[in-house]
Amino acid sequence: MLILWGSYLKKNTFLNDFSSFFIENRLKPQVKLAFDTGALKTKELHLFESLYKQLPTIFPIENPSVIHGDLWSGNFIATTNNKAVFIDPAVYYGHREVDLAMSLLFGGFSNIFYTTYNEVYPLQKGFNNRKDIYNLYPLLIHLNLFGKSYLQSIKTIVSQF
Repeated sequence: MLILWGSYLKKNTFLNDFSSFFIENRLKPQVKLAFDTGALKTKELHLFESLYKQLPTIFPIENPSVIHGDLWSGNFIATTNNKAVFIDPAVYYGHREVDLAMSLLFGGFSNIFYTTYNEVYPLQKGFNNRKDIYNLYPLLIHLNLFGKSYLQSIKTIVSQF
């Protein structure tokens, strides 16, 4: 199944675990595009390769969840009846932490949102260490769509691996 995000098609090929899904369907296509257009250099490719090897030990194992796929405050609106609505989804089965990480990338929601979420469905330890890895995908998309202003954030994250 393919989903459009911006002007990019997202592959949602089923794989046996989330780290494989994230590498093959999310990171590698965007890394290749960024390299092919000159936004990423060979040095960054090597950093991504190192990250790929470590991801199976970094991501916690959970059953997949249906996630929004593009969850940030700009995709949250209130109706005239004051009902909360999330719009513009890029839905897929993935790790639930992806949505929470993305929501924090561009400003986030109020603290009560995250506190309540964690009370209802507690996050596994280490989320704050993983959130930047999840956000590599939207950062790569933004690098490919809007240019190099996102490059330093990407380099900072992958250089940790």
